[in-house]
Amino acid sequence: MDWARDKAAEEEFAGFAAGSWEPLLRTGYLMTGDAAEAEDLVQEALLRVARRWNRVRSMDHPAAYARRVLINLVLRDADRRSRQRAELWPQDGEAEAADESAARALREVDDLAEFRWALARLPARQRAVLVLRYWADLPVAEVAEIVGCPEGTVTSATSRAAASLAETLAHRTRPATRARRDPTMKGNT
Repeated sequence: MDWARDKAAEEEFAGFAAGSWEPLLRTGYLMTGDAAEAEDLVQEALLRVARRWNRVRSMDHPAAYARRVLINLVLRDADRRSRQRAELWPQDGEAEAADESAARALREVDDLAEFRWALARLPARQRAVLVLRYWADLPVAEVAEIVGCPEGTVTSATSRAAASLAETLAHRTRPATRARRDPTMKGNT
């Protein structure tokens, strides 16, 4: 697109990008587990949308198109990220063996962090269906279109991903301090 000749299209895209940034960033973060990588992927997705803005702006749901571009970028590089995580992240139990008290303190930070940890351990396609179905609140048919598979595959992948996520979280050892009740807190009798 020749932005210099079409100032209205430039302003329209700028508004679209500003309004789409946060939802895309949330999706990217849930998919990658890395804020910086999510930002890079969102920027790349928006750049690709900008290159096709004349066509995208006439779509019924340009934000859905941008989300699809983002998911495709995430899935394309999933194997590379998986290898990097395997090289950089300690295997289950290694963090506790290296420094049990530090690992316990990190697990106590909040349940959302624990959830993101478990989500990051799912294969990319399973993570994609969970994020799109439950965080983006998309119907099965739309998730199938975005991920590029039949609706039945989305349904079964969602079920397997949820079961795997639940199993990962169930086998995660809760710190002993979280199980104790604080007698100073109202209602903990």
